[in-house]
Amino acid sequence: MDMTFDSLENAYLFYQRYAKAGGFTARKGTQYEPRKGLILNKWFVCSKEGTKPLKAIDSTQEAGSSNVNSKSKITRRVSSIRTGCEACIRVKLITPDNLYMVYYFEESHNHSFVAEDDRYLLPENRSMNYVQEEAVNALSAINVGPVRAFNIMRTLYGGFDKVGATKVDFKNFKRDLNRYIAEYDADMVIKRLRRKKEFMPNFSMEYLTTAEGVLRALFWADGDTKRNFNIFGDVVSFDATYRRNKYNMMFVPFTGVDNHYRNVTLGAAIIGDETAETYSWLLNAFRQAFGRAPPVIVTDQDPAMRKAIQDTWPESRHRLCMWHIMEKLTTKVGANLCNSTDFKKRLCDIVWTDALLPEQFENEWGVILADFDLLNHEWLQSMYHIRDTWNPAYYRDQHMSGLMRTSSCFESENHFFGQFCNPNCTLVEFLGHFDSAIEAQRHEHRKNDHDTRHTNPQIFAKEFVLEQQAANIYTRTIFFDAQLEIQTAIHKCAVGKWEDREDNFVNFSVKDFSQACTTFFQVEQG
Repeated sequence: MDMTFDSLENAYLFYQRYAKAGGFTARKGTQYEPRKGLILNKWFVCSKEGTKPLKAIDSTQEAGSSNVNSKSKITRRVSSIRTGCEACIRVKLITPDNLYMVYYFEESHNHSFVAEDDRYLLPENRSMNYVQEEAVNALSAINVGPVRAFNIMRTLYGGFDKVGATKVDFKNFKRDLNRYIAEYDADMVIKRLRRKKEFMPNFSMEYLTTAEGVLRALFWADGDTKRNFNIFGDVVSFDATYRRNKYNMMFVPFTGVDNHYRNVTLGAAIIGDETAETYSWLLNAFRQAFGRAPPVIVTDQDPAMRKAIQDTWPESRHRLCMWHIMEKLTTKVGANLCNSTDFKKRLCDIVWTDALLPEQFENEWGVILADFDLLNHEWLQSMYHIRDTWNPAYYRDQHMSGLMRTSSCFESENHFFGQFCNPNCTLVEFLGHFDSAIEAQRHEHRKNDHDTRHTNPQIFAKEFVLEQQAANIYTRTIFFDAQLEIQTAIHKCAVGKWEDREDNFVNFSVKDFSQACTTFFQVEQG
């Protein structure tokens, strides 16, 4: 009693420290303020003061019923901490010293105190510091949510009680941050990309809005993606099958295959709809950024995408992704046929190969369908009618940059970005996820380059110069594939006939002992 404080805030801090030491928490109570800014009397009370008001609920109505007054979802039941405790201190203003003096103190409580080992759970003892908030933001860039971030923290700190906050505090911090971002989400992303365009050389970004100013489409590409396009841009995948964000906008990456048979991102976009108009705008933005369209563009069977490519990139050859087509095979012809017979294996053998001529593919296709009585199958017939848009036999004259691998690469690209995206993220979060994913992708490319330059593969047939020459020319990943072919050629093949020609060509035949046929080659002498 009769203690004085120079401000109400100091009086409140004193009672909080007293409460913390005693095992309870305090909060601000009522006050007497005759005019604004002049508080003559203030109460600081135990947080268990008062009682929770009861809400009347009509128990005869079920949740989600047609009654307009019924609740559309189950109400969360929250326990109350109120017990009507009367413990408190009351202070009043003393003039002319402008000090606040304690004139009433109620010490007794009507509840038990919190044990010392559990006091870290009290709200007044919980708060996230700057380092923890930054950690939550940083981990969010790799799609680590607040709960996993908390688990990482408590492991590093050495226990739940050492973190200084709870799992709920971490979740609430992320929720409040997203609520703030949501109001300015699109503007923040546009401004961030504009700053990159202003300060980063060769950075491109374009965006499209509706008449009401709502973001409809966004495209961006930096200098590294443009350099990669000049090197690896012979075949580009344009895929709109990725996850959507909280605004139902789709992520659309442009993907190529690098010199290690790995995915390389050649540009990215977010679009709000899948109309031909939006796709045309996106393809024009791509051409404006990169200066040209790719020779071959690979997509799924989206008709709007096909129309946009025909209208915008007529010089590009449009190819349908084999992976997307073959992924539908089991659904279209039935799981029993695919799993209980060799139908799927035989069909894959003639699809996933670039060794067949068009006539050979057509003959084999007909034989397989006849063997399984599928000649009149509607979906298989429709795929056969457009076979020149997806089967490798019809692309023998086109440089495809290892297309036989790109279909599986596009699948892994979907999985790769899926690790960094989720359908509930804001645009700001998504851009952070994307930057983190691209950083990881480019690091992997640099590591593969390093391994190629500074490691030496094992040479199996040292007496044959061809294998060592391949090791010197190819990147390590491609060499390992070539090495298997060289070993197969050495041990399972033989030159059956050699004939010199007057026009500087050499004809020779190669016998593959694992096959029934003989392959004929014609090579010009150097």
